[in-house]
Amino acid sequence: MTGTVNIPLAGTERRTPPSAARTSRRSEGRYWLALVAGAFTLAQLVLVRPGMGLGWDEAVYVSQVSGHAPAAFFSAPRARGISLLVAPIAEWSSSTALLRVYLALLSGLALFLALRVWRGLFPPRVLALAGALFATLWVTLFYGPQAMPNYWVAIGALAGVGCFLRARADRLDRAALWGVAANAGLMAWMRPTDAVWVSLPLLALSVGVRRRGRHIRLLLALGAGLAAGAAEWIVEAYVRYGGPAQRLSDGSRIQGGLGWHIAIGDQLRSLGGRALCRPCTGPMPSVAVTAWWYALPLVVVAGLVVAVKARRAAGTLVPLACATTAAIPYLFMIGYAAPRFLLPAYALLAIPAADALVHLVTASSRAWRPVAVALVALGLAGHLAVQFAVLDHAVDRTTATHREWARTAAELHHLGVRPPCLLTGHDAIPIAFYAGCSSAQTRGHNADTTRADLLRTARRTPVAALATAHGQPPAYALGWPLHPFGGLRLYVDPAARKGVPG
Repeated sequence: MTGTVNIPLAGTERRTPPSAARTSRRSEGRYWLALVAGAFTLAQLVLVRPGMGLGWDEAVYVSQVSGHAPAAFFSAPRARGISLLVAPIAEWSSSTALLRVYLALLSGLALFLALRVWRGLFPPRVLALAGALFATLWVTLFYGPQAMPNYWVAIGALAGVGCFLRARADRLDRAALWGVAANAGLMAWMRPTDAVWVSLPLLALSVGVRRRGRHIRLLLALGAGLAAGAAEWIVEAYVRYGGPAQRLSDGSRIQGGLGWHIAIGDQLRSLGGRALCRPCTGPMPSVAVTAWWYALPLVVVAGLVVAVKARRAAGTLVPLACATTAAIPYLFMIGYAAPRFLLPAYALLAIPAADALVHLVTASSRAWRPVAVALVALGLAGHLAVQFAVLDHAVDRTTATHREWARTAAELHHLGVRPPCLLTGHDAIPIAFYAGCSSAQTRGHNADTTRADLLRTARRTPVAALATAHGQPPAYALGWPLHPFGGLRLYVDPAARKGVPG
């Protein structure tokens, strides 16, 4: 019978049944993907210090669900997906280390599941290498355990495009269709505008499907996922911002006015470990740091050539198209840069890049294969060394900033500014989170109160205004006692000193 094996005669070899061979290959593929995801999780825990403290944006997101600090002002460009993701920890624990471990474990599992979607579309070794290429970028390692939405948009994009390709190829693959909806929802839940940009090629391809039934199913899955993920954002837009159009307009204003801005140079400057490049000035990082960014398009094009020659271009063209649309707003429509903005593009480009590198090794002749292996291995080793060096620098600098915020919060407590309390001025949002205070601003992008309201608050709760060493405090705080501390000047409402031991 086909697919069975009888006991062999003497002198014959036992053959593995075809079904067993397929099962073995699938198991091996899962093993390699799990190994990559596990190494990614471990690298986060070792290289990105769990006690690094929370950053500015993290403080905003975590404070929305924190049981230990008041909610900070939530500006128009943000979405609440990441706040809900961290809620299981943040609602009952103030431990940053615990939150980092939770996110590291979750991000590793998510990477494994996203890569697993692509089984059958690419060989396991290509997927494992693609996962390794993406996971070892300093920006991926840096933001994987952080309470920030960009990594999760990248995961949704990677898994969503894979599910789309599977559903488009097989109309009976209901799991893939559900995956399209779920991952579109994940992206929109985290950042609705990014979800739309990533999904544009998928929507265009859905319209272009020849069979009407499949066309409707793909459109419904994408549309339903995007709508479900963005539902909270849309409702909040009507409740707080005057509607989605006004919220988008406010978001554009906060981001400096979206329009024609060539930010390629800004993105290059941010590759040296700058979490936010605004304004993006200063020298470019060394060629060793930026070389991978220049090489990436060339390797991806090589992967596309390999796919076209092998007559499987769709599996490369679709992620390439989605990566392009995901990157367009951050390369050409915004006047500043942050390396995390391009994480969705990097995740999608990792597939064709890995395909090209694997082909370079496997397609070489027997005589040249050792040379190809040596070149690829040497290039990857150098790449890893650079990425880990930049990561170490970014972690050191970020940790130092966060510790300074924590020290300032402790000093404010010493000066009598204790919960319930209110901070305003320079770096008030993150320092207020560390101090357990509310924050408020009367001007700027985060303006959420008036001078009169703030002074009324000062009558019943301790208030402090923060200014830089060369900055000016608000006029109403000029008469308050001044306390220089580090690079800040702390103007503390005199009423806050009541009850403080002399």
